[in-house]
Amino acid sequence: MKRRVLFLCTGNSARSVLAEATLRAWAGHRFEVFSAGSQPAGTVNPWALAQLAAEGIATAGLRSKSWDEFTTPDAVPMDLVVTVCDSAAAETCPVVLGDFLRVHWGLPDPATVEGDDEDKRKAFRQAHRIVKARLQALLALPTEVWDDREALKAALDRIGFVQPEDEAVAHG
Repeated sequence: MKRRVLFLCTGNSARSVLAEATLRAWAGHRFEVFSAGSQPAGTVNPWALAQLAAEGIATAGLRSKSWDEFTTPDAVPMDLVVTVCDSAAAETCPVVLGDFLRVHWGLPDPATVEGDDEDKRKAFRQAHRIVKARLQALLALPTEVWDDREALKAALDRIGFVQPEDEAVAHG
């Protein structure tokens, strides 16, 4: 059975899209993956698309969309909703209600980085490194943890603090 995961942020143009595309590329056979925003930007950030393309991750079909698409009576029910907005920067995370597990994996929005093209490229590369480290931790969870909601919530909450350096240490 595929688990349904929704990555949710404010604009659905960068962080949530990086997470959606990466998890789909790595484990589309295990997960149905979606992303959305509470105030969608309407377009996917071109730097996010460039970062995904640089990693060989498919970008076809990615779009910025509203969380409202997932709240209709005929919407596909989610198993897990992951907010990726940056509460540390006083960014308001969407409030989501429903019969699913909700966790927060906040990270700074690379789309807000000022500077030249190299600064922006670095910001998206770093955001994607964080996303990838957290997704690797998600994929490393034992299958049986999904049957224990409390243990799963605790494990998923811990993943929200994983940084790429943690991954390097863990794998030598």
